[in-house]
Amino acid sequence: MLYFRAIADFPPRLSDRSVPLAVTAFTVTCAAGRGRSAFAQALASRTSGLRENDFGAWPLPCWIGRVAGVEHAALPLRWARWESRNHRLAWLALNEDGFREHAQAAIERYGAARVALLLGTSTSSIGETERAYRTLDAAGRLDPTQRASHVHQPHALGEFVRQALGLAGPCLTIATACSSSAKVFASAERLLRLGLADAAIVGGADTLCGSVLYGFNALELVSPEPCRPFDSERSGLSLGEAAGFALLERVGADARAPRLIGHGESADAHHMSAPHPQGLGAELAMRESLRRAGIAAGDVDYINLHGTASRQNDAVEAALIARLFPSRVHASSTKGWTGHALGAAGVVEAVASLLAIERGLAPGTLNAQHLDAACGPQIRIDNARRDIRVALSNSFGFGGNNCCLAFAVGEA
Repeated sequence: MLYFRAIADFPPRLSDRSVPLAVTAFTVTCAAGRGRSAFAQALASRTSGLRENDFGAWPLPCWIGRVAGVEHAALPLRWARWESRNHRLAWLALNEDGFREHAQAAIERYGAARVALLLGTSTSSIGETERAYRTLDAAGRLDPTQRASHVHQPHALGEFVRQALGLAGPCLTIATACSSSAKVFASAERLLRLGLADAAIVGGADTLCGSVLYGFNALELVSPEPCRPFDSERSGLSLGEAAGFALLERVGADARAPRLIGHGESADAHHMSAPHPQGLGAELAMRESLRRAGIAAGDVDYINLHGTASRQNDAVEAALIARLFPSRVHASSTKGWTGHALGAAGVVEAVASLLAIERGLAPGTLNAQHLDAACGPQIRIDNARRDIRVALSNSFGFGGNNCCLAFAVGEA
């Protein structure tokens, strides 16, 4: 405990400060909507994307955040060799909000070799791998169409998007469970600060599959009802799927665009699937994000919490927020809208934070009715209209892989 606090309180070196980056384009496709406008409308109207589980041949009795229509959205013929549910969802997201056009414009400005690509996922194309093993022939051999090593591997998402966008710069796929597509923002900031790239496309995609549903169910983390983050009677999480992307450039590219002003990461390694009881790793990530951004806890207007609705995780995060932030801060979990999108959760909730800044809407905590006693006044059930100049987004993964992102309004 003293070790973590000593690091958190140590004065920063000049090089520790993040270089602010403009978020010049962003998009998301999730159970609550395709594209940022649809997602924003769902948040404003408090319309959940969760539905009773109808995924797979033997659906578990639970609720999920399933993106409708993925099954019928085959990849264009040019990219057919990359077929998987994960790549289909990534392709759908790339084509929302004109994001692919924004990416192409960045390539024209900087050159394909100077635009980095950093994506997060936790399961990659494992759903397609499951399908391959369900169709083994009598001799136990894969169908010839499934002998695709480029699909059945962790970096498949990064390589597919790299080829689909025609990129030739640094390309990295990060898999740190539920913090994967938050950590890509931090990695991108370092690449641009070091001059290894002039712009970065970041994001992530994760899709529902048997391994995820049955795996989390085996851990007794799945709720039989829609998830209720921070509720005193919460019974577990609702799994979801999503894909999202953002384009990061130096601030001069668009002074009015919202900015990534800080990030904090930690790896406390307390337990494979449980957080540190005092949330010390999460606290380190949040403090690091604030200090890299050069702001204090009192400067924050909104926090998008990790808030999965699991008993232990929510209690630890609630106590952390109560002791770090003043009561005026509005904090909430948006997983009641989307479900827990695992490796894509970070980018989904980064987009929710950016929308909060853009539209002056601080979402509440959907499905929660009576907040847990561990919650301070920061955690809110109801939506609120307010001026949001600084927003944080928390993502905490298995094994203590924690990440906190800090976003701020751009100049008028």
